[in-house]
Amino acid sequence: MPLARSLSVTSLSGLEEWDEEFDLEDAVLFEIAWEVANKVGGIYTVLQTKARLTAEEWGENYFLVGPYVESNVRTQVELIEPTNPALKRTIDKMNSSGCKVYFGRWLIEGSPYVILIDVAFTAWSLDSWKSELWDLCDIGVPWFDREANDAVLFGFLTAWLLGEFAAQSEQPSHIVAHFHEWLAGLGLVLCRHRQLSIATIFTTHATLLGRYLCAGNVDFYNKLAEFNVDKEAGDRQIYHRYCLERAAAHCAHVFTTVSQITAIEAEFLLKRKPDIVTPNGLNVKKFSAVHEFQNLHAQSKNRIQEFVRGHFYGHLDFNLDKCLFLFIAGRYEFSNKGADIFLEALARLNYLLRVNHSDVTVIAFFIMPARTNNFNVETLKGQAVRKQLWDTAQTVKERFGKKLYESLLVGQLPDVSKIMDKEDFTLMKRAIFATQRQCQPPVCTHNMLEDSNDPILTSVRRIGLFNSSADRVKIIFHPEFLSSTSPLLPMDYEEFVRGCHLGVFPSYYEPWGYTPAECTVMGIPSISTNLSGFGCFMEEHIADPSAYGIYILDRRYRGVDESCNQLTSFLFQFCKQSRRQRIIQRNRTERLSDLLDWKYLGRYYISARHMALAKAFPDTYTYELQEPTSTSGFRYPRPASVPPSPSLSRHSSPHHSEAEDNDEEERYDEDLEAEKDRVNIRQPYTLPFKNKSSAVHGANGNNTHIYIQYMLNLTSESLSPIVKVIHVLCK
Repeated sequence: MPLARSLSVTSLSGLEEWDEEFDLEDAVLFEIAWEVANKVGGIYTVLQTKARLTAEEWGENYFLVGPYVESNVRTQVELIEPTNPALKRTIDKMNSSGCKVYFGRWLIEGSPYVILIDVAFTAWSLDSWKSELWDLCDIGVPWFDREANDAVLFGFLTAWLLGEFAAQSEQPSHIVAHFHEWLAGLGLVLCRHRQLSIATIFTTHATLLGRYLCAGNVDFYNKLAEFNVDKEAGDRQIYHRYCLERAAAHCAHVFTTVSQITAIEAEFLLKRKPDIVTPNGLNVKKFSAVHEFQNLHAQSKNRIQEFVRGHFYGHLDFNLDKCLFLFIAGRYEFSNKGADIFLEALARLNYLLRVNHSDVTVIAFFIMPARTNNFNVETLKGQAVRKQLWDTAQTVKERFGKKLYESLLVGQLPDVSKIMDKEDFTLMKRAIFATQRQCQPPVCTHNMLEDSNDPILTSVRRIGLFNSSADRVKIIFHPEFLSSTSPLLPMDYEEFVRGCHLGVFPSYYEPWGYTPAECTVMGIPSISTNLSGFGCFMEEHIADPSAYGIYILDRRYRGVDESCNQLTSFLFQFCKQSRRQRIIQRNRTERLSDLLDWKYLGRYYISARHMALAKAFPDTYTYELQEPTSTSGFRYPRPASVPPSPSLSRHSSPHHSEAEDNDEEERYDEDLEAEKDRVNIRQPYTLPFKNKSSAVHGANGNNTHIYIQYMLNLTSESLSPIVKVIHVLCK
C-alpha cells in the first residue's frame, strides 16, 4: 500500500524559504549520542527519524557516533571501510593505540554513516581518565555507578576521536559536534578544555534532576526557583551525573532543548537559558496513507477485538461494536507518565457511564514494560479458547455449506431440521461449555515479579476495577513491548495505535512526548497536558486543539483532583460521540501531520548548527538574531465547519449510515477548509544565516564576550565544580 500524503490535506509549501547561504562543503557534522544504533529511549527515535533529512543536508560529511553493542550491530549496521581519508587515518590510529572503533552504515532511512566505539575494550583507562576528570573540574564518579563510568569512557573516547580527526584533516575543516544528553556530554567538555577548533551543540531531552524530582511527588513546576539544585542532586546520589550535564550545557557554543517547558526547567536547574528550542519530529510519510488511514484503523481495530474476545471469554456481555479502546504507553514511570491520574479518571468514568446507563464499554490498555517472568496462564487460555471456538464454527459451517449445496443441486429447498445433525450440535455444545469461566478476566496479561508492590495493580485494587460484568470500564495491563511475534497480542506498536480510538497521556513530566505525536500522524485523537512539550507545541500552533482531536489537560495551574475531573470530562465527552463524529475527528487529527514532520521541525536543528558555526568560526560565518514579531506567524483556526470529514475519506472509511450523511454533508467544504489550514500554519522561528561577508556579529556574540570577561575576573578558589570548568575554559 503506498504511503504518501494526500493533496487535500495541509501542505507546508506556502512557508517562506529560509535564507540558507552556508557553504557546507568544508564542514563536517558529528552527532554523538549513546542511543546511536542502540535503542534505550526516545533519543533513538529522534536520531533514527531525523537521519534522512540531516544526511540530505550534509551528504558524505555527516557521521553519527555511538557505542558499539554487538547484538545491535548484527541487525542494524553494515560495517564498511571509511570513505573519508582523514576519518580512515583517525580510526586506524585509534585502533593501533588500544581502541576498537568501527565504521559502517546504519540500516535506517537515509543510511547515515556511523562510528561505533567499543567502550568496554578501553575500560583499562577508566581510573586514569576519572583521575583526569577530577583534576580538571573536581567531578568524582563513584565506582559503583556503571552508567556514569560508561559516560566517562564514552566522553574521553569521543573527544579523542574528534581531536584526532581535526589533526588528521589535511586542510582546516569546520567541524560541528552535536552532543545529546548527559551520557555524551563529557566529550563536549573535553573538546572545549583542549581548545579544539570545533563548534559544539548540547541538547538535553530531559534534565536528570527534573526527572528525579518529579518522580518524588514534589510540586515541581511551582517550586522551580526554590530548589537548591546541588543539595537535591546530592540527596538523590546523582550529583556527579548532574555536574556532567550542567558542565556540558555551559560549555557548549549552543545549548538547545526539545520544548518550551523543558527550556524553563533547564534555565532553573542547569542555570543556562537554551539558545533555541528544537522540537522533535517524525517522518510523516512513513505513517501517512492518503485517506486509507480510516480503513487501516478498522482493520487494526478488528485485530484488537479478536484479542478482547479471547481475553474476556465467559464474560463477553458487552457489544464490541460499541466498545472504545483507550491506551497509555511509555516507560513505566507511574507518576511522571500520568498512569496514576489516568486510573483515577477511569474509576470516575466508570461511575458516570453506569449512572447514565450508557451502552458504551471502555477498555483501557496500559502498555508499560515491567518486570515479569512469563505470560499469565489464564490469558493464554483465553486466546486458546477463542481459537477453538473459531475452529469449531468453521467446521460446522463447512458441513452446513456442503449439505446446503447438495440439496440445492437436486432442486430442493433444504430441511433446516435435518441440515444439522447431532454431531454438529454436540460440537457446538462442547464449545459453549468450554467458555464457562469461574473467575474474572485477568487485569494483567503477565505474571508480575512484584505483584503486591506494583503501582498499577495496587491502584486497580484500590479503585476496584476488576473487569467485572457490572463495570463499564475494563482494564488490561500489558507489561511488555508490543510485538508482531507475540503469541498473545501479535501486533506491532504502530498497528496497535491505529486500532485504538484514543491515546491518553496525562504526563506530569514529559519534555516532548512521542506517543501523542505518533497518534496524531496516524489520525488517532489523544490527550496530552500543558506540562508536556507536545501539548505546549500544539497549544502554540492551534487555536482550538480539542477541535482537532488534541485534548490538552491542565496539570500546571490545577490541583490533582481538578485535573482528574477535567480528564474524566474529556473521556466522558469522547464516549458520548457517535461513530460518525469519531470518524470526522480522526480526519481532523490526521490533517495536523505536517506540523510534526521533520521537513518542518528539522529547520530548528539547522538553526542550531548554523548558530554554532557562527559562534565558533566568526571569521567565516555570521548570524543575525531576529526576534519574531507579535504579528508574525499564524495558528490553525478552529475548523469553520462542524463536520470536517473529507469527501475522499468517506469512500475509504468504514461504512456509515445514509442518515448521518444527509444531515452533515451539506455543511462541509473540504477544499475551503484545507486551504485555510494551508494558509494558517504558524511560521517557524527564523534565523537568517550566511557566510561572513562583513564583520557583523549578532547580539548573542556580544553577550558571550561580556560573559567571558566576567568569568575571567573571578577567582577559582570559591567556585563550584561546574563553574570551575567554565572558568578554566574562559582563561
